[in-house]
Amino acid sequence: MIPSEFIMRLTTAAVASAKASGVPASITIAQAALESAWGESGLAKSGNNLFGIKATSDWKGKVAEVTTTEYVDGVAQKKVAKFRAYGSYDEAFSDYAKMISESPRYEKVRSQGKSAQAFASGLQKAGYATDPEYASKLTRAINTTLHLRTLITNFIDETLGPPRPLPQAGPGPLTN
Repeated sequence: MIPSEFIMRLTTAAVASAKASGVPASITIAQAALESAWGESGLAKSGNNLFGIKATSDWKGKVAEVTTTEYVDGVAQKKVAKFRAYGSYDEAFSDYAKMISESPRYEKVRSQGKSAQAFASGLQKAGYATDPEYASKLTRAINTTLHLRTLITNFIDETLGPPRPLPQAGPGPLTN
């Protein structure tokens, strides 16, 4: 899907995820965009997995097997891996929030959620992805989604005009 549609479609799930994890919605949407190619990856389409979360041995849910690129000693290699599969994007955001907020592996990352670059760097250091360029790619994705969000907001404001003031209640009964 196009980036603006991706952002608008996932905003509600990202806000719920932010409340659960403490990671700002804009960062979570950007990470979903990067990991899923704006919702166009095979994993996003077949398993609603927007975050590239693998299905480890403790995962009891559905699984999608897809070819992925893993970096071993800095060299890209194609491998077939098992990933978590979800019934919806909302489930993917919920599972991501749970993983980020509960896993000791990401404890230091959670405190860096206000800075795009620090959060991205923290995720990479914690081993979220094997790509040696992951932090810089995620930082660019965060900046892109923030810019798109501003453009969308400006477009809506220009199209609808400024917000109208609410009517003031007077001393008498309300009338139509």
